[in-house]
Amino acid sequence: MSARPFLKISAPLNALVAAVGLVAVAALTARDLDATAKLSLEVLLAGVWAIYVLQLVDTVIRRRDDRGRTPALVIDLLAVVVPLVGFLIAGSRDQSLYCGIWLLKPLRHFTFFRLLGRVVARAAPNLVGVTSVFGMVLFGASLFAYLIERDIQPDKFGSIPQAMWWAVVTLSTTGYGDEIPMSFAGRVLAGLVMMSGIGIFALWAGILATGFFEEVRRQDFVRNWQLVAAVPLFEKLGSAAFVEIVRALRPRVVPAGSIICRKGEAGDQMFFIVEGRVTIATPSPTPVELGPGSFFGEMALISGEPRSATVSAATEVSLLSLYSEDFQVLSSSNPEIADVIRRTAEARRGHVPTE
Repeated sequence: MSARPFLKISAPLNALVAAVGLVAVAALTARDLDATAKLSLEVLLAGVWAIYVLQLVDTVIRRRDDRGRTPALVIDLLAVVVPLVGFLIAGSRDQSLYCGIWLLKPLRHFTFFRLLGRVVARAAPNLVGVTSVFGMVLFGASLFAYLIERDIQPDKFGSIPQAMWWAVVTLSTTGYGDEIPMSFAGRVLAGLVMMSGIGIFALWAGILATGFFEEVRRQDFVRNWQLVAAVPLFEKLGSAAFVEIVRALRPRVVPAGSIICRKGEAGDQMFFIVEGRVTIATPSPTPVELGPGSFFGEMALISGEPRSATVSAATEVSLLSLYSEDFQVLSSSNPEIADVIRRTAEARRGHVPTE
């Protein structure tokens, strides 16, 4: 049996191991730690490091077949090399601090940061523009604060660099209170700077939120496109109709053994099978099975009657659901597809199973 499955660490376990190691690093900074506890924590760190050595070996082996694992390889390499370098060159007091690099370990499994990178890359011009405005307001606020307050509080506003700390704190609306304008004009300036800061941060947040929404929608569209393309019924659609279907269908994954729809329920959607198989309970002793490319649930949409059979997932099944209102749009814009669905429904009503 290959040893590689034992070297691979799943994402939750990887995060747990990193958390244990980081807690040990934090505990080792306590001043009143006795020798036994310190030794135990150091042994724990050594164990975590050994686990990461094994994981690095696994990543190197798997990278031969998957060149896209470079980020994971870099993180795994840093998690092993940085603590080792710290052990060799740092004093005993600071050796464990190099294990702080393990903060990066959970990131090797997260797709969020790749998504964030794409969002920032696409929104870079707008983000740079807002950042430029932030810099202009920051310097302008520091300049005016210096002019207004330099004679009143020379120890805090005696130069533009000194006033810039106040401007940063005020722009971010943090307001530590260590530097406060004393004059009326200075307080008016502070109010304007705070309102400007709120607006600038709102622009940053709005740009990123819009970018995230567009990127997630783009990914969903591509995934749905691939799923719809796997359904033979839609193979002959034109590009415009295909895009319309992609936007109308909603993907869904059902675990094996789960009930998808029950007999007697009101039906507001039909389903297309992309992967897996479903079982339809019929009056006959042998249930009907449908596989990839088939569809079911269409009778309730066509006739408006309750579900005529219970359908369950024989295996884990990937489905595309089409709701009633979208079915009506599909029927009017693509009558040939609607005709296939209606003929299948009539055949099933006559107890002739079709796939």
